Amino acid sequence: MSYSIAMAGKGGTGKTTMAGWLIKFLVETGRTPVLAVDADANANLNEVLGLKIEGTLGEAREEMKKGVASGMTKDVFMEMKLQEAVVEAKGFDLVVMGRPEGAGCYCAANTLLTQYLEKLVDNYPYVVIDNEAGMEHLSRLTTNNIDVLLAVSDSTRRGIQAAARIIELAEELHLRIGRKCLVVNQAREGQEQAVAEAVKSYNLELLGIVPEDPLVQAFDLQGRPTFDLGRDSKALQASYAIFEKIV
Repeated sequence: MSYSIAMAGKGGTGKTTMAGWLIKFLVETGRTPVLAVDADANANLNEVLGLKIEGTLGEAREEMKKGVASGMTKDVFMEMKLQEAVVEAKGFDLVVMGRPEGAGCYCAANTLLTQYLEKLVDNYPYVVIDNEAGMEHLSRLTTNNIDVLLAVSDSTRRGIQAAARIIELAEELHLRIGRKCLVVNQAREGQEQAVAEAVKSYNLELLGIVPEDPLVQAFDLQGRPTFDLGRDSKALQASYAIFEKIV
């Protein structure tokens, strides 16, 4: 059975970067193969990982709406498109939800993602899911039946409050989640005590604090995948110490 970890949090906290580092950690520690799932309608996990996307499930959904080939069922068509959408890399594969064309809800694309991921996960001992910012993915039950929900916050009280609300909603929806934890990212030196006090006020399980790192900012500005960061990155070092606690 696969061990699944889902990332959540408000926008701008660096959760996609953290998802990429978690995949890197799993690969480097021999926990392979890993299935990376970009469940964000605004897909960018591939950029963190340094991969090119050839197709998404959102695109497949739009193509299916236009009609499938004679003699082919929708299930067969979608399974074929899912296989085409899987991007293979060293130690891990990536599948991207993407989004439907035009205005409207992404619920149908999410339903397809959930349905056809079930056909994939048995092939992978570890699954990492990068969800969209906010809480909508929880109310649509995209984040369900997982081992760890890792809420990522920045070092602000508002960010920690948003993470607390995500965890609270997961509990209200009675989602099948084994463990709900918090990581505080992009913390400046000297903020540790204030962060710890804010977290305590929301009764959250804090796994660790990841410091602000100029190397991360430099990679981002240069358009380089942060997946390629070396161990000289203090943010990566702190993240690896956190991941040791959940896998």
